[in-house]
Amino acid sequence: MNEEYELPELLSDGSVESELYEHHRIVADRGQGLLRIDKFLMSRIENASRNKIQQAAKAGNILVNNIPVKQNYRIKPLDIVSIVMTYPPRLNEIIPQEIPLNIVYEDNHLIVINKEAGLVVHPGHGNWDGTLVNALLWHFEKSGHKEMIPLLVHRIDKDTSGIMIVAKTEEAQTRLARNFFDHTIERTYQAIVWGVPKSTEGTITGHIGRNLSNRLMMAVFPSGEHGKHAVTHYKLLRNLSYISLLECKLETGRTHQIRAHLKYIGHPLFNDERYGGDKILRGTTSGAYKKFVEECFNILPRQALHAKSLGFVHPITRVKMFFDSDLPTDMSTLIDKWENLIVNRHP
Repeated sequence: MNEEYELPELLSDGSVESELYEHHRIVADRGQGLLRIDKFLMSRIENASRNKIQQAAKAGNILVNNIPVKQNYRIKPLDIVSIVMTYPPRLNEIIPQEIPLNIVYEDNHLIVINKEAGLVVHPGHGNWDGTLVNALLWHFEKSGHKEMIPLLVHRIDKDTSGIMIVAKTEEAQTRLARNFFDHTIERTYQAIVWGVPKSTEGTITGHIGRNLSNRLMMAVFPSGEHGKHAVTHYKLLRNLSYISLLECKLETGRTHQIRAHLKYIGHPLFNDERYGGDKILRGTTSGAYKKFVEECFNILPRQALHAKSLGFVHPITRVKMFFDSDLPTDMSTLIDKWENLIVNRHP
């Protein structure tokens, strides 16, 4: 989907609302007597256990007349009961697939992945297999947890590599989503961009929303008339004359935030086709230089963005956790090639 999907909004009661999909909808009869909702649902939903229903209620996934309720709520006549989840019902039909994963940590509540570039995170229209979710379903099944479903907390673009976290329980997902909303998750990216920023450190602020002429792109609206508030902090790590390596820290998590913000300040990601970085934007006009850049595009045939680290408080144990990753081979090879160019002068 995207580098960082739109994060959950908060409901008036302080709970978290994400993309919610209705899995069950039941209307109580006119003659329905007062009955605890967990007992009511156990009698109406096949294979529903009391524990599962109580966990769903605890996570805010059981609604009565569109309002989240606890497991001790008593059903009344004509109540409309909905079971909602943050994944579409069709996810239950997605086939587990044996796809290699770089798992850096796993426990009963969550799993941390170092995602390779090219791997789509979530199945979608016309793309129901070969994704991270398919791979995790296979992993869970082989681990003896066939009933487990990966619950996304955030997402990374197909062609962005790096560290991401996936919840294994509704409770973990809800708490992690709240942490993302409250900006208590520490996220660091590394990006190779065209040009060198004038300041070695800076902050980019500007509302991000759908491009008004191209729905596949995001755009920055500095006056805030469109989109949502977004803040990206950057620091120059390497100056390579015509390109540079930046560290980016996200204060917010909007769709394509880093890609849109860096384009906005005139430094689009190297080889980012969607945001104009797949052309020669800095350098000479010599044929040798053009050939050199083409070779660089072949080395790194994607946008040069890597989710390098992720820090968070464990949603259940409350232990602070931090995961870091090396720059992937394609990005490090590109940097080495460009440094060699600078040392030997450009062709």
